[in-house]
Amino acid sequence: MFIANQLRKNNIAEYLLYMWQVEDTIRAFGCSLPRIRREYIAHFDYTDEQKEEEADWYGNLVRMMNEEGCREKGHLQINKVTMQLLADLHTQLLASPKFPFYNTAYYKVLPFIVELRQRGADKQENEIETCLNLLYGVMMLRLQKKEVTASTQHAVKEVSSFIGLLSDYYKKDKEEPLF
Repeated sequence: MFIANQLRKNNIAEYLLYMWQVEDTIRAFGCSLPRIRREYIAHFDYTDEQKEEEADWYGNLVRMMNEEGCREKGHLQINKVTMQLLADLHTQLLASPKFPFYNTAYYKVLPFIVELRQRGADKQENEIETCLNLLYGVMMLRLQKKEVTASTQHAVKEVSSFIGLLSDYYKKDKEEPLF
């Protein structure tokens, strides 16, 4: 909760990646709050009060995952809405002549997006979700200490820069609307 709150303020893309990781962590513990408390939260360097707040937060997420039918896979509605807000901003930025640098960055990563979609990415997901899925997938590979090819590393570098730019615009838009 504490990390999520900080990330949500500073970098919306990192927030989404973190929340996807939280969803997977909850699944790894069988959507069991007692296990999450005992085997996960107990190891945090937090005060007892902070651990209780964290457990409440995880408890709410477990409840939502159960209610929304995403115990096995998929994303929580709160994360889907955030993704849609990011995708909507992406569309607005592309359509506006006021952001040529963003357009240039987009067209630089577009070949990677096209390639990912040809390799079997979900055709229903938007381009931003495709980018975030690449970043999340590579993060999971690294956590598993699996090899990441040079071409994938190059794609990740370019996509990270693009998503970072979108996240910066998202933050600016929240502070003072761009449109």
